[in-house]
This record gives sequence, structure tokens and C-alpha cells, in this order.
Amino acid sequence: YVCHEHVNFRLGIDGLIGFCKHVLHRDPQTGACFVFRNRAGTAARMLFYVEDGWWLCTKRFSEGRLNFWPKEGSQAMSTLAARDLAVLLWKGNPQGAKFPPFWKKLPITELPQTT
Repeated sequence: YVCHEHVNFRLGIDGLIGFCKHVLHRDPQTGACFVFRNRAGTAARMLFYVEDGWWLCTKRFSEGRLNFWPKEGSQAMSTLAARDLAVLLWKGNPQGAKFPPFWKKLPITELPQTT
């Protein structure tokens, strides 16, 4: 999930967990990855829970700022595919990337019989 509004990066893990619960109305312990940006657009953070602990990852750009960040009307967040997140974290616009469709229908063939 990508949070549309910037967050205060002084919030640590506990503050972002509370933000997910009370502002985004999502349970952060589901294993989903939550992505945030700072006000200046010079850094992004990802928060996610794995089995027995929390990960908080920060990418601070040595040069430049985020050129694009998802925004959708009155919603507080949107979903983003992993490949789009990779483009976003390289300060690109995933909507401008020319990705192929996610799924291609393949012909169904039977598996060969083994003896």
C-alpha cells in the first residue's frame, strides 16, 4: 500500500504502526508492505511485518527528489505492484513505464505420463 500523503519521518516503527491502524484503517501485521514518503520527497520508507518482527526500511536520495507519487481523490492510499514500486523508488513514474500485461494466457497442455 502506498500512502498518498507525506508522513513525519520522526515516527518510528510504533508511530507508523499506529498510522496504519488509525489513519489508513489497515492491520499492518497482515504481511502487506506500507510505503510512505517525507514532506520534501527526498526519502521513502517501507514498513512490513514478517513472522516475528517488524522491518522499517528507509531510502534517502543522495540527489534529487521523488518526481512522482500516487494520488487518488479522497482515498488515503492505493495499492502498487512490486515492479511499480521499484520504478517509484528509482524516482521514476510507474504510469509512464511500458510494462507488459501481468498475466498471459498460456495454452493448457497435459503433462507427459511417467512410467
